[in-house]
Amino acid sequence: MGWLTKILKGSSYKGHSHRKYGHDRTWDKPRDSVEEDVEFAKALSLSELDQKGKSVIEDESESEDDEQFAKVESDSDEQPTRFQSDDDEKSAKVQSDDDEKPAKFQNEEDEQSAKVQLEEDEQLARALQESLNMGSPPRYDNGSIFQPFPFFMPAGYRICAGCKLEIGHGRYLSCMGAVWHPECFRCRACNLPITDYEYSMSGNHPYHKSCYKEQHHPRCDVCKNFIPTNSAGLIEYRAHPFWLQKYCPSHERDRTPRCCSCERMEPRDTRYLLLDDGRKLCLECLDSAIMDTHECQPLYLEIQDFYEGLNMKVKQQVPMLLVERQALNEAMEGEKNGHHHMPETRGLCLSEEQTVTTILRRPKIGAGYRMIDMVTEPHRLIRRCEVTAILVLYGLPRLLTGSILAHEMMHAWLRLNGYPNLSPEVEEGICQVLAHMWLDAEMYSTSSSDVASSSTSSSSSSSSSASSKKGKRSDFEKKLGDFFKHQIESDSSTAYGEGFRIGNKAVLKYDLRRTLDHIRLTGSFPV
Repeated sequence: MGWLTKILKGSSYKGHSHRKYGHDRTWDKPRDSVEEDVEFAKALSLSELDQKGKSVIEDESESEDDEQFAKVESDSDEQPTRFQSDDDEKSAKVQSDDDEKPAKFQNEEDEQSAKVQLEEDEQLARALQESLNMGSPPRYDNGSIFQPFPFFMPAGYRICAGCKLEIGHGRYLSCMGAVWHPECFRCRACNLPITDYEYSMSGNHPYHKSCYKEQHHPRCDVCKNFIPTNSAGLIEYRAHPFWLQKYCPSHERDRTPRCCSCERMEPRDTRYLLLDDGRKLCLECLDSAIMDTHECQPLYLEIQDFYEGLNMKVKQQVPMLLVERQALNEAMEGEKNGHHHMPETRGLCLSEEQTVTTILRRPKIGAGYRMIDMVTEPHRLIRRCEVTAILVLYGLPRLLTGSILAHEMMHAWLRLNGYPNLSPEVEEGICQVLAHMWLDAEMYSTSSSDVASSSTSSSSSSSSSASSKKGKRSDFEKKLGDFFKHQIESDSSTAYGEGFRIGNKAVLKYDLRRTLDHIRLTGSFPV
């Protein structure tokens, strides 16, 4: 069984080590297969058997030499001892024969035992090979059938957390509570191995620091650069409360222009339209913008119909004019009464006789995204009642223009229906309530018309631009309507913001008519 033990020892071979078996034999190379290991062991066993046989023969020849030596010695001693008896000589010969018989018997017994042992070993080897029932195992780089381990690694297997295979001899990484092949520890973003000394983590996934910054570090929506950190090492940025546009704090000081309608900052890779009065308009708001007095007339009629639907018809014919910023500011200075929304007024209800410059023809877009070829005309306002005209800033989207008209129309209705000397909170508050109600009705009617238009075909393609703008709206325009409502609801001023919130609460509780009656009698909102 000695050669079988050598097979089992050979199976535990881990690397290039030298093991000696017998005299001057060295096993310094692993076998190609289990069959070669068996053949090698057989040869080794037979070699040892030869050694045993040689030892027996040497013992036998040595016995014969001793016998010859005994005879020579006997002859030499025979001369002085001729008188020795024949019985002594016979006794010596018998003794020599008796010594020769056990040696031959022992030799035959050793040969028989070795043959039995060899047969048992061969049978056991065949049984072991059949039980394995497998081909030659795979080879690794060092020629061994076993994957090598470095001398400093503890016993047992290390499994790579990436490929789930065993980590053999060589470099490996220990991070994130696991071990990895260097090529298996990869960035979640670019899927390339992470070879840097440092890496970033997000959601239990590793990233290159550069990839992590690219994916998770916020970029400025204006300059498109990474938002810098402040003196404390923290990322600090500003964000629009409605649009959630993120931008560097520096853009609030570097005069980055905003859209005069939606208030979003102009990105560096986008051009806003420059109006004649210095305002800028984004392209989304430009899509539904109203540019001249004639274009605004259909919308003005819709606002009048809205008031008539509330049993609040304005019976007097009040002119409505679309004007530039400068003309609006000049008319505001000439008005004795009224409250104005700062920092910029976008609508005005006039009570005094004035001459106002109005826009007659829609301007065109010229080079450099500038408005050109605007045609204006002075308009003399004559006082025939408590209200001489309603002025609205030009170049605003239809929904914003309509909400401004609804606000100013409420001023006209109050003055024409005997609501004098109201406080700014009450008058501006109830006017904001009507503007908010119109936006609600407009957005609701648009959604209803979208459903109706999906089941009916369009009638004519020659309708006016104003009527087409009232039709199906884009997702942005719906979002824009929500923004204008948000502006009214979140206004921080006392007259416009707080006045709206108190007035809206009263209208929701008592309805519009009872609230207006209470204002007429007391000059305040009902509680």
